[in-house]
Amino acid sequence: MKPYLIVCVDDEKMILDALTYELQSGLDNVVVEIAESIDEAWDVIEEFSQDHILAAVISDCSMPSGRGDEFLVEVHRRFPTATKIMLTGGAHHEAIENAIANACLNAYINKPWDRNRLLEEVRSSLHAVA
Repeated sequence: MKPYLIVCVDDEKMILDALTYELQSGLDNVVVEIAESIDEAWDVIEEFSQDHILAAVISDCSMPSGRGDEFLVEVHRRFPTATKIMLTGGAHHEAIENAIANACLNAYINKPWDRNRLLEEVRSSLHAVA
């Protein structure tokens, strides 16, 4: 079986490092890849999706390189079975509503996140694509 791929997208390296640690220490048989921009995220997805199962994409809501909701809508169009999780540091109701309606958003999680909730959401994505 191919390993599961989880892609984390955020413009803050500290957030990406924390997400990587949380996911790698709390889950088995996953490859966690990070991207600091939406363009970089597409490069990562393209590079790894041939040999891995894209299980989840965790994206910041607002980044200098673009809107996380619009990115997740496109992820859903290309990879409909992948779980989409939005991280938000503030109230971005319009973006969350857009992602729920058009990306089948599985969860939105406020920063700082609860480790157990984050792992629970990602674990369910692994079961969904298994």
